Amino acid sequence: MSGSHDAPADAVMSVPGDERLHRGMFTPDMMVRALKRDLDRVVIQLADGTTISAAAFCDATSRYCQALRSFGLPIGARIGILSRNRPEVLYMTAACLLNQYVMVPLHPAGSLDDHLYVIEDAAAAALVFDAECFAARAAEIQARSTGVGHLLSIGASALGTNLNNIAACFDPGALTAPELTGEDVYRLSYSGGTTGRPKAIVNTHRMGLALLIIQLAEWEWPSNIRQLVCAPLSHAGAAMFLPTLLRGGSLLLLPSFDPLEVLRAIERYRITCILLVPTMIYALLDHPQFGEFDLSSLETVFYGASSMSPTRLREAIERFGPIFFQFYGQSEAPMSLTILRRADHRLDDPQRLASCGRPVPWVDVALLDDRHRRVPVGEPGEICARGPLVMGGYHRRPEQTAEALAGGWLHTGDVAVEDDEGFLRIVDRKKDMIVTGGFNVYPREIEDVLGRHPLVSNCAVVGVPDPRWGEAVKAVVVLRPGAAPCAGELIALVRDKKGPVQAPKTVDFIESIPMTALGKPDKKALRARYAIAPASTATESESDGAVDRKQPVGSAT
Repeated sequence: MSGSHDAPADAVMSVPGDERLHRGMFTPDMMVRALKRDLDRVVIQLADGTTISAAAFCDATSRYCQALRSFGLPIGARIGILSRNRPEVLYMTAACLLNQYVMVPLHPAGSLDDHLYVIEDAAAAALVFDAECFAARAAEIQARSTGVGHLLSIGASALGTNLNNIAACFDPGALTAPELTGEDVYRLSYSGGTTGRPKAIVNTHRMGLALLIIQLAEWEWPSNIRQLVCAPLSHAGAAMFLPTLLRGGSLLLLPSFDPLEVLRAIERYRITCILLVPTMIYALLDHPQFGEFDLSSLETVFYGASSMSPTRLREAIERFGPIFFQFYGQSEAPMSLTILRRADHRLDDPQRLASCGRPVPWVDVALLDDRHRRVPVGEPGEICARGPLVMGGYHRRPEQTAEALAGGWLHTGDVAVEDDEGFLRIVDRKKDMIVTGGFNVYPREIEDVLGRHPLVSNCAVVGVPDPRWGEAVKAVVVLRPGAAPCAGELIALVRDKKGPVQAPKTVDFIESIPMTALGKPDKKALRARYAIAPASTATESESDGAVDRKQPVGSAT
């Protein structure tokens, strides 16, 4: 026998004492390495034809790092950013990672009150704003905020200090990733506030690395990535930068989402992938010039952030092709708890098109009941998750953190059922469930039925106060262009497919569904809008199809 077999059991565990030997790589390390790999390649392109190479990106990021440090901002300082899509947002993102600042994005579509709340709650030491688009908002924030120490403009502005001018004073140097731990914080992401004041989700480098690994391993990327970014770079759009960089691709930036400009850019630049939320997809499908553009270069449409009508998804697949890839997650476990691959979108199976996919193998995902027990296949349960993708908690909210992470699971608040093949189908938000006449009704299931009607472009279902039923089912519908109101048909459709309990008592037709700043249907706003309205206020007149605000629909029992 060899003497090596007689060595002490722990001998092979002896390693040098340098703690850097087994230190993991995090997203700042990978960003620096990816940028250095091929300095001449184009990493960003603008719609006006401007291109930015990896070398130019490195130089701009280095200057931004030095400029931000020149204001005396310490490690861990919270930096708010309010901007449309432009390259400086990515320079800022990279500089915050390398300087170990905590980035606090303000959504471009947010209200003044939303922005003030975020700035104050995060105790932001500086606000970086797009001078061309948000100078007036920055002035309002300055007038009403008590804590922002530095106002830094991207571009010339009469307000604050021009960050670009300060950055130009420095010579670019080599980018160096800092020494980090997985629990170090790099971002505070604010929830949409659909159930109350927005909560700041603590994003750690552990989370960021987990998200990146899942994107690289599980997402279906084109071999040649020419990615169009029209979602806000301060939010989901930025999450596409590093995987694109690591795979040797490039980004084409649009300032914001405009359906016609998106269609034009796909054709002109032969875009191969794009990230969209469902309302963006609806806007593209409904655009009168949709059929005029060659969109054949698209290989993948990544979509998520909110549920999508199976009927409209089928339409999208028929018109774009079988190129749709769904991701499901939430800010507390970003983007990739489950995925629905392109080949999993089966046009002959409406239940599959209503699915959010199967769990990725990098996270433990389960459907649990209220006692944290797994529910049987086919039974509804709350989607819960645990693993490296899960948040570090809510900033300064220990009680809500404890509630969200009770039992050692992240509780998403989404109720789903699992089929025999392991695909999950979300039936609704736990807090959106309607209790009418003692029955539980899930709005998502009604929305999916309403979406089958050929005149419906988009819809939302909420519960409204009702003296008889406790809550009554109300449908709020956006019709396709030129369509006439059809409340009676819609109610009959739901009654036929789901039964009388789920059938809406009332239907209202509006121009657009209100959205949160994160692009989700704002059901809190809808419930507030109809909270004091009588439950039976809208139906369809039998004579002319017009909405009658006085005649009741009648009982749906």
